[in-house]
Amino acid sequence: MSIGDLGYFTIPVRDIVRGRIFYGGLFGWKFESAKPTDPYAHIGNTTPPGGLHVNDAPSPTVWFKVEDIKAAVAKVRELGGHAEEPQQSDSGWNCDCRDDQGTMFNLWQPAPGY
Repeated sequence: MSIGDLGYFTIPVRDIVRGRIFYGGLFGWKFESAKPTDPYAHIGNTTPPGGLHVNDAPSPTVWFKVEDIKAAVAKVRELGGHAEEPQQSDSGWNCDCRDDQGTMFNLWQPAPGY
């Protein structure tokens, strides 16, 4: 794993069916969700992996890979940014952050196999 590489992204869309049609047509993305109307659609053929999700947010969300979530959170804070407390999920540890200018991003320490 390369530290700081983009590890995952999500794109918010208001209508998941329209989002699948648009991004599938634009980029040739193939979606892995069971039903076209599921509120989340994982993209099966991108690097890095990503997905569409139903949300009114104005822009994509990105997760950057780190080897040690606690050390990365400490570094964000040391550099004048803001980091929430890390949360664990099946895919590993992640943390919502803002840089020292208020731009939002996320850190991700992947679980084995991710």
